[in-house]
Amino acid sequence: MEYSSLPKDPMVLLSFINTKLRDDYPSFDELCSSLCVDADGIKKKLATIDYSYDEKKNRFV
Repeated sequence: MEYSSLPKDPMVLLSFINTKLRDDYPSFDELCSSLCVDADGIKKKLATIDYSYDEKKNRFV
């Protein structure tokens, strides 16, 4: 499965990614690999709203 168009709005993207991490993936790397999405691009977009990935919590905080 490939997600060619993730939500553009950073807040909606945050919700989408954190929900996927909570429900379906044990790590951000696995999520990105499985969905064929750019990890750095997601991290940069979420950094614009002051969120970063917390490995211990497996979510963006």
